[in-house]
Amino acid sequence: MMVEPFLIGENMTGGYGTGADILQNCTIAVNPGEIAVIVGPNGAGKSTAMKAVFGMLNIHKGAVRLGGEDITSMSPQDRVAKGMAFVPQTSNIFTSLSVEENLEMGAFLRRDDIQVTMDQIFDLFPILRDKRKQAAGELSGGQRQQVAVGRALMTQPKVLMLDEPTAGVSPIVMDELFDRIIEVARTGISILMVEQNARQALAIADKGYVLVQGSNRFTDTGAALLSNPDVRKSFLGG
Repeated sequence: MMVEPFLIGENMTGGYGTGADILQNCTIAVNPGEIAVIVGPNGAGKSTAMKAVFGMLNIHKGAVRLGGEDITSMSPQDRVAKGMAFVPQTSNIFTSLSVEENLEMGAFLRRDDIQVTMDQIFDLFPILRDKRKQAAGELSGGQRQQVAVGRALMTQPKVLMLDEPTAGVSPIVMDELFDRIIEVARTGISILMVEQNARQALAIADKGYVLVQGSNRFTDTGAALLSNPDVRKSFLGG
């Protein structure tokens, strides 16, 4: 018997409102401590697939399960309480609040001492410790992303979902963010992310999903997708 992945959006078909289905029988899954990456051309439904897993749009076929529990009809808020955290691509920090206040906002559901988690995040992102009293809006793009990821980690999630975490940052900052994401995964958290920088993202991915028009075109390990000539030719620029 196959053991089911920790988080799976299985055979998802659906879209926003009453419009046409964007996702067509799409499956996305990730295990604890793994990095799963969703790549593909623009308009392929990458972000839509992740939002479906998080409960932000209606799927009328398929199911989403977390740790074996069917969460398909659960609201995003209830999924957060179950241990899922989602970092959207834009508007993902409170620009007028300090770095420290942003992190505290991430812990609003918690009733325990949050200082230990805060220290872990400062260890992961040392620049945030240096700038903890600074308004988050004054930080660079890469530092803002660290705040956004840190705020999500304050919920102590089992699953961290990132929508294009390296959008608009330099290659050096991208590499650093990916290094931090690997460190987060090493703590046992499942990471599911949508990435435009397909080649670099697949290089750190345990599992890769290439979507085209809302459907799975290729699914394999990151390494296998990187060495697949069809994937390289069609999606990685040769």
